[in-house]
Amino acid sequence: MFSDDYIDSASKIKDLKRQQKSILDRLKIDKVRNLRILGRDLAIPEKRERIEKSLNIREDLIKEQITEAQLAQKELERIEMYYEYPMDKIISMSEEILKGKQMMQHAKDQLIKANLRLVVSIAKKYANRGLHFFDLVQEGNIGLIKAVEKFEYKRGFKFSTYATWWIRQAITRSISDQARTIRVPVHMIEQINRLNRETRYLVQVLGKDPTDEELSIRLGWDLKKVKTVKNVSREPVSLETPIGEEEDSVLSDFIEDKAIKNPAKHTSFVVLQDQIRAVLGTLPEREQEVVKMRFGLEDGYSLTLEEVGLHFNVTRERIRQIESKALRRLKNPKKTQKLKDYLEDLN
Repeated sequence: MFSDDYIDSASKIKDLKRQQKSILDRLKIDKVRNLRILGRDLAIPEKRERIEKSLNIREDLIKEQITEAQLAQKELERIEMYYEYPMDKIISMSEEILKGKQMMQHAKDQLIKANLRLVVSIAKKYANRGLHFFDLVQEGNIGLIKAVEKFEYKRGFKFSTYATWWIRQAITRSISDQARTIRVPVHMIEQINRLNRETRYLVQVLGKDPTDEELSIRLGWDLKKVKTVKNVSREPVSLETPIGEEEDSVLSDFIEDKAIKNPAKHTSFVVLQDQIRAVLGTLPEREQEVVKMRFGLEDGYSLTLEEVGLHFNVTRERIRQIESKALRRLKNPKKTQKLKDYLEDLN
């Protein structure tokens, strides 16, 4: 804003003038134009020594001070040319602008104070939505302040009507951002609120909880949208929620951990492995190794006849013969009955 430029320039003028005065006092000069005379005198050896002794400042430092004061003067002249006013006029105008700003701020404060009850009345409508009432009022106050800043009386609208929109927006946005563990967009919050209103209405009319189809007809939404908004409206439940009257158990105690194997099945599987090892133990050592390699009983990886043959340094046909012989022995009913019992349990 142009008025802010005036204020900034006036402040800069005051700073530059203070800087100049400090230098002039140090150099014992009463006017800025006398700086040039002092500079010329420094070029004369006799006068230079006298000046250094009088001011108790070295020549190079005196020159620095002169340059600094002259640069400040050039900046002051530039400001005067820019505004086409003398410095005193610029300062007096900035003071008037500041007074006007203070009066305007006072008027805004009065307008805000006069509408605080409006904020409270609107905040009450959003109680029990996940934020404390005091927080709702605070957010509403922020919306009221924005309304005061942006209100244009020339448009012919009442301020209370304009402010209500800003207050509601601030409160609903705050609820969207802070009230839920998972943030829900503002437009979705509005749809959830509408769904809840119509649900309460249908409960009163029908005397029961409405179905999704009834809500779809009432809201004019398709069934898929009703289900989506319902899902979004659900609040997450803490795993630490107490269960039962004694509150010695929490919800997480009753949720299945799918990463852990079923204890009964795991135990049966371990016993089955022991039985398999016991049955294989009745075979000659070489036949045991061939069966284990062919069916992956040790590491879960089954090998081909050729791969097993390379391990034992025999042909694949010889490995097939050893495997067939071992399997015939294992088909003995006495050996397989125990394995059948455990396999039935696992299935």
